[in-house]
Amino acid sequence: MALELFTVGEPIADTKAPTDVPIGERWSERRFRAKLVNPANRRKLTVIVVGTGLAGGAAAATLGEAGYKVKSFWYQDSPRRAHSVAAQGGINAAKNYRNDGDSVHRLFYDTVKGGDFRARENNVHRLAEVSTAIIDQCVAQGVPFAREYGGLLDNRSFGGTQVSRTFYARGQTGQQLLYGAYQALERQMAAGTVEQHARTEMLDLIVVDGKARGIVARNLITGEISTHFADAVVLATGGYSNVFYLSTNAKGSNATAIWRAHKRGALFANPCYTQIHPTCIPVHGEYQSKLTLMSESLRNDGRVWVPKERGDTRDPRQIPEAERDYYLERIYPSFGNLVPRDIASRQAKNVCDEGRGVGPNGLGVYLDFAEAIGRLGRPAIEAKYGNLFDMYAQITGEDPYEVPMRIYPAVHYTMGGLWVDYDLQSTIPGLFVIGEANFSDHGANRLGASALMQGLADGYFVLPNTINDYLASGPFDKVDDTNPAAIEALEGVRAQTERLLSINGNRTTASFHRELGRLMFDLCGMERSEESLRKALDRIPEIRQEFWTNVRVPGEAGRFNQSLEHAGRVADFIELAELMCVDALHRNESCGGHFRAESQTPDGEALRDDENYAYVAAWEWTPEGVPPVLHKEDLEFEYVHLAQRSYK
Repeated sequence: MALELFTVGEPIADTKAPTDVPIGERWSERRFRAKLVNPANRRKLTVIVVGTGLAGGAAAATLGEAGYKVKSFWYQDSPRRAHSVAAQGGINAAKNYRNDGDSVHRLFYDTVKGGDFRARENNVHRLAEVSTAIIDQCVAQGVPFAREYGGLLDNRSFGGTQVSRTFYARGQTGQQLLYGAYQALERQMAAGTVEQHARTEMLDLIVVDGKARGIVARNLITGEISTHFADAVVLATGGYSNVFYLSTNAKGSNATAIWRAHKRGALFANPCYTQIHPTCIPVHGEYQSKLTLMSESLRNDGRVWVPKERGDTRDPRQIPEAERDYYLERIYPSFGNLVPRDIASRQAKNVCDEGRGVGPNGLGVYLDFAEAIGRLGRPAIEAKYGNLFDMYAQITGEDPYEVPMRIYPAVHYTMGGLWVDYDLQSTIPGLFVIGEANFSDHGANRLGASALMQGLADGYFVLPNTINDYLASGPFDKVDDTNPAAIEALEGVRAQTERLLSINGNRTTASFHRELGRLMFDLCGMERSEESLRKALDRIPEIRQEFWTNVRVPGEAGRFNQSLEHAGRVADFIELAELMCVDALHRNESCGGHFRAESQTPDGEALRDDENYAYVAAWEWTPEGVPPVLHKEDLEFEYVHLAQRSYK
């Protein structure tokens, strides 16, 4: 298989984490050993930050506050519209306010275990350490976290844990956290330390003498393509779930920034690690363009069930308790409805495959709050989840206070991303990658409420410390539009733009995206097999060939043109999809969200192969027709010992 699909290159390793001290001291030791930049010298250094979600907004604000000159880019009209705003359920932190046995070490352990032992221990432990400071930072900003009657911050539980460590703001936690970061960013814009570039999309990375020195970007209103330069570039552009077309991500969310950086030399790690979220509103039509998340926090009080008998189409309120199967509580008595997302999603798929699914197409399970409403009262449920219940009612026309919600898994998050070291620096010096855009913290499965934790940890606390070590070698030689690397990157973007507009074929970009997404979900989704992945790898090159010969992109380059934007993103999705399938096929084991049908325990759980696959798969870009190159980073487990995951 290796000769056919990929070649194996030199191994890769993270050399920045100080492994000569205990893991609990490594983050503070790394900060101490790192070079610093004098405050007066920071004013001479420029950093480009692409993206203004939790990671990007926090990073730009913090770097501006530190005195660096920051150029902030986002493709929306306002930083507040970054997709972080859509996060619902909460943010994890090891505060142990509930006095229920939580600690930094337990959060570290839960995250490594939840990621099915495919994450780097050093990064995960740092995340757990920093988590406590995030809450203090956000409270100081005025984020309105929910509070108990006595005024203390409230907590609730999320999947994969047996403690309550999730801080929340009703069902709008991402929105409130993003507004906190936005306030900090706006302050720096007003102070003149952050230069803003709204409605601007990065289309290439400028690499000069092996270092990231700028970007090529397109103004989405005027169509102008221009170059921008800096001493370092930070990508905070999110994940690539929209390769599946239907996902819970915003329609504009895309992989273009990280994919173009990958094509410039940044290794792409674990692209096959994608997360299917178990609680989403089911698909309701052939031409639906997006799916809607129902927060995992609902599983605190909602009970998941299906009828025991196949084909039972009765009103759920008419099905007696004895004829219901609360299958998560039955299979996983220790964790019940709060098992990790990958497990809950697969079990939902299993019961639907058995013919016990509910709803018009049989692709749904019930999430029932009748017991919780009876126990706590409707006002208590409204206080916790009111906006989520309202959202569900508006979309489905059903009242979840009276009738159980119908939910089904949907693509939600990607654990893969650009490879980074302990400093969050990619394999291109000067290119840093933060938040969901990198691979570093979640292994093969992210636990609920950990995305917000990672985004803010990277943006507020990690990157501002580690980027100093790189920038201390600056300021670097001046780079401008006359540099050959800048000219080449700019002309490359213009050439691709002209090529897309000149094809003038018969199919819309959306039709290609929809076909690719359906293929990826069916063949590289919740369950993959050698047969399905080879089938996908046969079809994807055909889709790519037809796209570049038969797509129709109306309009012009020098003006507002959303069709052109979408076409460029779909071209990148097609290439990324092929690498995802190669990665999934090469990893002949099941782990977390990567479930190979050939590798499962007798009772249907993911079966890892630690002897052969306990590594990060970091892929090197190669031109079309040349197999990608695999670089392996071996994973070592000193503090959380390898074991088969069990939530029973």
